[in-house]
Amino acid sequence: SGFSLTNNLIKDIPPYAILSHTWGADNEEVDFKDLIDGTGKDKAGYQKIRFCAQQAAADGLQYFWVDACCIDKSSSAELSEAINSMYAWYQKAVVCYAYLSDVSLDNIHEARWFKRGWTLQELIAPSNIKFFSKDWDCIGTKSSLQAKLSAITGINESVLAGEDIFEVPVAQRMSWTSKRITTRVEDIAYCLLGYSMSTCLYYTARG
Repeated sequence: SGFSLTNNLIKDIPPYAILSHTWGADNEEVDFKDLIDGTGKDKAGYQKIRFCAQQAAADGLQYFWVDACCIDKSSSAELSEAINSMYAWYQKAVVCYAYLSDVSLDNIHEARWFKRGWTLQELIAPSNIKFFSKDWDCIGTKSSLQAKLSAITGINESVLAGEDIFEVPVAQRMSWTSKRITTRVEDIAYCLLGYSMSTCLYYTARG
């Protein structure tokens, strides 16, 4: 009937689901403090968290992860660790729920999700993705939509099928970001971590 944060899953992490989505305005998203304080239920973003809880349960999973509320962004150390670990977290998830908040199956190619920088690694890293429309209907999987996803993004079908990302030339990997945007210009560099860069970066939040 509800959900809560847990912070004791450091080792032997159990199977979990993970959400991929585009963010709304800052005041619409449920953040870490909202969950700690028990607030945020009236925010638009709460529907995404509730959906993840319900879908994870339907998939037989007890745990799920949502970036908006599972990262304490007031901690520079935690934020930097999260940015550097993001690709691995999506890669290790049992299933990723990609919520396309502005489209249905008929116009999936118009989704804002395909234009954002951060969602590129969230498309590449997980082996299992379920795509959901603005009405929360499942419209396909990474496997069933493989040809369409390749046509929309320019990413080889072989990569979407699980080919080692580092077998693809760096220039080609970099080209996948050319038409994507981020809220902060410098975030384009950070969102390359995992599939294009192997170094660790210290993430700084502007005041």
